[in-house]
Amino acid sequence: MATIVLVHGIAQEQESADTLEAKWLPGLAGGVRNHGNPVLADRLWRNGLPGEISTRMAFYGNRFLTPGAQGAGPGRVDEAQLELMEQLAKLWLTTAAEHAGDDRDRRAAQQLTTIPEDARAMGAKAAIRPALNGLARLRWFAPWGIGLAEKFVWRALSQVTRYFTDDTVRQYAQEQVLAHIGPDTRLVIGHSLGSVVAYEALHHCDHEIALLTMGSPLGLRTVVYDRLRPQPVSVPAAVTGWDNLVDRDDLVAAHLDLAPFFPPAPGAAVVPVTAEALDNGAKPHDSTHYLVKTVTGGIVEKALAR
Repeated sequence: MATIVLVHGIAQEQESADTLEAKWLPGLAGGVRNHGNPVLADRLWRNGLPGEISTRMAFYGNRFLTPGAQGAGPGRVDEAQLELMEQLAKLWLTTAAEHAGDDRDRRAAQQLTTIPEDARAMGAKAAIRPALNGLARLRWFAPWGIGLAEKFVWRALSQVTRYFTDDTVRQYAQEQVLAHIGPDTRLVIGHSLGSVVAYEALHHCDHEIALLTMGSPLGLRTVVYDRLRPQPVSVPAAVTGWDNLVDRDDLVAAHLDLAPFFPPAPGAAVVPVTAEALDNGAKPHDSTHYLVKTVTGGIVEKALAR
């Protein structure tokens, strides 16, 4: 069992629990140190070694390396999954058209948000390409060039889709979270798709626990929010506090305050609290950039003080 449980997001299939812990733990300690608590920071990570506070990564990315799961091309997903990918691509484009920090991205997304009728008439497989290709043309998704961006966008779309359409993937991911939770667990931190996994897993948890979500798509209507389990949605009963962090340019998170979407559990009063928008610089969705923030350190300190 771990005191802090970490849950990674999309496109981590080439990692492992160990490699991700090695990347997240220094950031986690750095946020606490930036908050002004070096003693607690040293208990998390110091001199390249984990500290005395048990912190474990719930790793599920390996499920996206099984045959047909990674979604390297249109033939790897069925029609229903392809339709869901299309919806998500359109939502991300719409978000970019409204909120992209780069003026060029915002203008490009505004031009791409309407898919031509003739493309729609050819079916879902034709309709997904304009949206996917449009995302890959945005600088937000293509800092290393369009070729790599297309692969990243496809992986992201297909992995979110598989989580919501393949119950074996969904159950496995949640089991990895719950396997690390016990009576001494104080905090679960979920990034990107990991915030969805953490949220759903905590509905099966009996221990009181705090939740921190970073760059979360939980408020995305249709693709994510309407597919959450259980329905109707609410804050998990076990959650004693829910903090949500969003970078102003994080298109995956869609700039949503989660409070209007998640009412308290019956008989409880806990609702998501979204801090003032952060600035993660050139990597707005990066997990480490979220972790090292002073506000993150304060959230961790508060959770461990319980």
